[in-house]
Amino acid sequence: MRAARLLFSTLALLLAPLLASNAWSASFSIPGAGVSFEAPDAFTELTADEIRQKWISGAPPKFAVGNERRTTTIAYDLKPHKVQASQLGEVKTFFEKTFERIIPGLAWQRREMIEHGGQTWVLFEMTSNAIDTDIHNLMLFTPYREQLLIFNFNSTRQEFPALEAALRRSLQTIRLEGR
Repeated sequence: MRAARLLFSTLALLLAPLLASNAWSASFSIPGAGVSFEAPDAFTELTADEIRQKWISGAPPKFAVGNERRTTTIAYDLKPHKVQASQLGEVKTFFEKTFERIIPGLAWQRREMIEHGGQTWVLFEMTSNAIDTDIHNLMLFTPYREQLLIFNFNSTRQEFPALEAALRRSLQTIRLEGR
């Protein structure tokens, strides 16, 4: 009996951090696309109106989740760009050059190809200057079902250190079904 209690207590101590870290995260997906991920604690979906207000130029993402103040968000979408896996290096170079021209105050942290979930992705990590605040981005993209799947983990530079671990954990939960 005493050994069983000791075993149970030990298991509870080992599993508690794992269970607590996922207890409040929510799963989000692109409907019908087989793309899903877990968002950090208390992140909720942005409305179409919030998306339009946050991404005023260019082609806004169809989907985004964020913290209550919307100062940290995860945008995700499938864009109708036919990109083959063999072209990913060229696409990476194109985006690097384009971002360097159009993003004010761009400072690269990382720009590399990574493997995640059996898929090759481009990973960009950068800081930049926006009109009202400085930004920290983690951006991933990969060819998926004859389109370009994009994730953009975006936070104010001031808030990023407090949410960095949760955002990086969320990035690791991205799952693609039936590539």
